[in-house]
Amino acid sequence: MSVMTTGDAGTPERPLTVGDLEHTPEDGRRYELVDGRLDVSPAPGSLHMRVANRLATHLNIVCGGEYEIGENAGINLDSARINHRIPDVVVFDGAPPMDGYTDVPPLLVVEIISPDSIFRDSSTKRGEYAAFGVPSYWIINPLADRIGLLELRLDRGGYRDAAQVHGDTLFGTDAPFPVSLVPHWLTADGPWLRHLGGD
Repeated sequence: MSVMTTGDAGTPERPLTVGDLEHTPEDGRRYELVDGRLDVSPAPGSLHMRVANRLATHLNIVCGGEYEIGENAGINLDSARINHRIPDVVVFDGAPPMDGYTDVPPLLVVEIISPDSIFRDSSTKRGEYAAFGVPSYWIINPLADRIGLLELRLDRGGYRDAAQVHGDTLFGTDAPFPVSLVPHWLTADGPWLRHLGGD
């Protein structure tokens, strides 16, 4: 993997910013920033992509186009632009900027756990998204015997567990809008689109 530099030899290193991400290779990996340091994740696998696509499709159908829903949207978590994340699925109240990345907290951020992201998604990003003011954070774990979904809600600057469901159990919430889904159908073969909402 190529290494990014932040200056010539003999100059002190500075924190990387979102502008430096323009120089990352287009190799399918996810390049994020934590306090000006590069945080690189492998490209998502096919199961990960299946969950993200099905969830985004379902959310778009349920909200009827009233919200902006996207996959892999870059978010600047601070004005210095040294903290940058790319959630798997996001829900915005309005359209994100046409160019660049948003610096406004989405209504919902969803992360899908991969083998290398368990601690990052369940601990590190939990603190980052809470500090940024994201009202709802879902963590989906498709790696367990029964796929699970944990819903977190922002409460006095931190997240509290709001709901946790697995497999065929119907999940329902009103944030960021009323939505129901059965986690099983985020990964299962068969008529997922018909059954994902619990019908």
